[in-house]
Amino acid sequence: MDSSRSSRWEKEERRPRRSRSSSYDSEEERQRRRRRRDREVADRERGRGGAHADGGKDKHDDRDRKRRRSRSPAPESSRRREDRDTKPRSTRNYSPPRRGSKEKDVRSSREGSASQMTRKAKGPLPSQAASFQANNDPSMAVVAAEEPPEKQKPSLAPTGLLAAASNSVAQSDGTSIALKYHEPAEARKPPGKDEWKLFVFKGADILETIELSKRSCWLIGRELAVVDMAAEHPSISKQHAVIQFRYVEKKNEFGDKLGKVKPYIIDLESANGTLLNKEELPPSRYLELRDKDMIQFGHSTREYVLMLSKG
Repeated sequence: MDSSRSSRWEKEERRPRRSRSSSYDSEEERQRRRRRRDREVADRERGRGGAHADGGKDKHDDRDRKRRRSRSPAPESSRRREDRDTKPRSTRNYSPPRRGSKEKDVRSSREGSASQMTRKAKGPLPSQAASFQANNDPSMAVVAAEEPPEKQKPSLAPTGLLAAASNSVAQSDGTSIALKYHEPAEARKPPGKDEWKLFVFKGADILETIELSKRSCWLIGRELAVVDMAAEHPSISKQHAVIQFRYVEKKNEFGDKLGKVKPYIIDLESANGTLLNKEELPPSRYLELRDKDMIQFGHSTREYVLMLSKG
């Protein structure tokens, strides 16, 4: 029994074992088997000896070389070439072709002209013709720096044209009359509680009573087109004098500001002057008028008496 069992075991050992599945036998396993067979054949041939054994060895070496070549991977150089062919070319690694001598000369001439253009610090820009000539001759592109013409400075002095235009009255015949007087910024109309009146006397008779509180300015003269109070005496100028109400502020003994509208008179540089209480007024100067003051214009005998009646 023991001998039969041992013989069976030897047979099973000698019998080639099959792989469990087709996928289990890999390509390497098959190659190993082939190598074993080849080695066994080579060993047998070596046993025969002689030149025949050497020839078998050479054949065996040739077969191994062929198999190694077939199994050896492709060299790195060929792989790199294939990768270069298959990969897309990137713009970063792209190097432009080398320029010729003509392109270098054109580029250097352009750089030279640009440097010359940047050299000029002052002066006007080059003309169109000079810019066109810069491509052929860069030296022509540079414009000689010249001193710019001196600009005319603005004159801020008053010319009087605006004042004349604003202080003029146009007539029907196309002519205009320039006013000699313009109201100041402090001009005010008197309040309603203060009733200023001007009585016109000729001897003991009252010829006219004028309500001065109706407006802030009264122009007196012979020019009927512009005056507010007509005076027909030939010694009176066309624009003789003005009675102007002005807002004036004064400080009291406690330092408080007190404002009040008061009447003033100004002579417009008349030929025969203006009298206030029998005294001649200085030209172009404001003088305050008070209650019961008497005014005379030129050589006229009429007397203008100022009266204040508080309501």
